[in-house]
Amino acid sequence: MDTVAIIGGGASGMAAAVAASEDPGNRVILFERQQRVGRKLLATGNGRCNLTNTGASPADYHGAAPEFAAPALRKMPPAAVLEFFASLGLVTREEYGGRVYPLSNSANSVADVLRLTLEERSNAELRTACRVESARRDGAGFALSFDGGTLRADYLIVACGGCAGGKLGGVKDGYDILKSLGHRRTGLYPSLTQITTDPAYPRALKGVKTDAVLRLTGAAAGESRGEALFTENGVSGPAAFDLSREVSTAPDGKKELHMDFLPGFTDGQILALLKARREKLPDKPADELFTGVLQNRLGRMAVKYAHIQGTKPLGELSDGELGAAAAACRDFTIAVKGTGDFDSAQVTAGGADTALFDPETMESRLVHRLFACGEVLDVDGNCGGYNLQWAWASGIIAGRLGK
Repeated sequence: MDTVAIIGGGASGMAAAVAASEDPGNRVILFERQQRVGRKLLATGNGRCNLTNTGASPADYHGAAPEFAAPALRKMPPAAVLEFFASLGLVTREEYGGRVYPLSNSANSVADVLRLTLEERSNAELRTACRVESARRDGAGFALSFDGGTLRADYLIVACGGCAGGKLGGVKDGYDILKSLGHRRTGLYPSLTQITTDPAYPRALKGVKTDAVLRLTGAAAGESRGEALFTENGVSGPAAFDLSREVSTAPDGKKELHMDFLPGFTDGQILALLKARREKLPDKPADELFTGVLQNRLGRMAVKYAHIQGTKPLGELSDGELGAAAAACRDFTIAVKGTGDFDSAQVTAGGADTALFDPETMESRLVHRLFACGEVLDVDGNCGGYNLQWAWASGIIAGRLGK
């Protein structure tokens, strides 16, 4: 019987353990440094766990060589991942944008079906609160040192995740273990986190949500559409998350965030709407210009951004002022300072150099029987279930041990 050691009890590690334990010829030991497996998984999707996206494709992934994700997505596309979870007893449902959640709306359900499966299999063992301190080559296998002992394994799968979400268990252990076995990594950056900006406008709009198109210019470039949430010192929400990687990995230099709060309208349509508002409600203050169009605080801020006095009667606004107000909600621009740190990030951009791994099997090109999967590799996806899709796909493939 071959001993398969897996370091990391997160999404990819548990998927790898389930896949490896399907072979009765394997003895699978999953090491997790925390008290329980899947802790970071429980926080995904605001506790609901957006476990995949039915539209996932290689174009949704990033890294020094984003095409590395293609074979895993071909072998384990979202449909295959959902079949895998269905076989474990998880019931799911698809929502807008191809996002898939457990029917229970609880991330616990996802972690629990994985944990229960491993606990039920006689050839699988979970060792929680057990940190692997080192791993070295030992003949054709590996010698692991961990809290309280040592273990010799025939196969080693490194699934430690990245350093994002430090408060939930994000660490650099996986990079260090792979480095000790001859591997290198790229630079590490926080991704899927808020974009920090000049706080003047965000602070006044804290808590306001809106659908918007966000566009970066300057030293960082990119565009995204979705929900944007103003915070104390920046912009959060899925639309901002998708651009945070571009900000964190960009070179130094001036960066600006342009926000379009009415992406479904033309400039002419917006201006016509504002002129009609002026004609119908001439005695109302300018603060009411966007009432019924934008969230109240956001509408008043757009008026202020256009340098229009809020108490000025709508009937006294010139066409030029209405044009400025229309422009304010189509190109609300804020200076970008950076992004949230690793503790607030959902994903790490960067990781173990994928050039040194076989994308068909996740096996190291340098060390036979060494595999890596999930976030520890230099692959990260967009917001919307793409990163967990990668975790499951790469983990299941790694757990098959190239067979």
